Amino acid sequence: MFKRIKEDINSVYQRDPAARNFFEVLTTYPGLHAIWFHRISHKLWRWRCYWLARFLSTLARWFTGVEIHPGARIGRRFFIDHGMGVVIGETAEIGDDVTLYHGVTLGGTSWNAGKRHPTLADGVVIGAGAKVLGPLHVGQHARIGSNAVVIKDVPANATVVGIPARVAASATDDETRKRREEMAKAYGFDAYAISADNPDPVATAIGRMLDHVDVLDGRMQELCRAVNKLGGDVCSDIPKVDLDDMDFISQDDVAACQRRQQTEKADDE
Repeated sequence: MFKRIKEDINSVYQRDPAARNFFEVLTTYPGLHAIWFHRISHKLWRWRCYWLARFLSTLARWFTGVEIHPGARIGRRFFIDHGMGVVIGETAEIGDDVTLYHGVTLGGTSWNAGKRHPTLADGVVIGAGAKVLGPLHVGQHARIGSNAVVIKDVPANATVVGIPARVAASATDDETRKRREEMAKAYGFDAYAISADNPDPVATAIGRMLDHVDVLDGRMQELCRAVNKLGGDVCSDIPKVDLDDMDFISQDDVAACQRRQQTEKADDE
């Protein structure tokens, strides 16, 4: 028991930079207190001491602001940051190294008995206020954005945002990630959506366009070298993009562009 408590406290240091020392985490983190209460109530639930288990979980809710049904199954190194308002249903299953922030609900969508709450694989992170509803599955190391409402399965390593939640970005392969890092160095800045984990759909689209431009640029350089070997003189006067020249783009210009795009979309419909 004490070994598991020490393991829980040590895992906090990796996820909360505000954690300063062992005693502070032990005494002032209600998310951990709720988990420790749950371990006792869950054992009572398995022993069929249902009323006592529910009574203990109710006391835990009063003290911590976290409501965990004693029937829920929770893995190792589970961390609830801040804790207030978290609700975890009876048939929820949570893997190892999962992190929840305040206001998260792992709820059901049916009054029928049986499996009706989510299953979270190892390493899942769920942002503040998110709602994960129904007997769905969230894959390993997936991330759910704040205030998202998830009503269907989430693939492993994906990031989902919105209402209803949709995949906004998923982890790229090592080759693509390495190429994007080289692009960032070549341009001298981290361009929109070069980061594979950027959850902005517009930035993701721009990142794909940059991928396409980068490939075309490489092909053009190969073509220029081949023509020059044959005695030509091409590609010597291609201007380079100066990022300082883009300072004139104001927020008003961006807003006007967005309004124009919305108008064109409405006209097309």
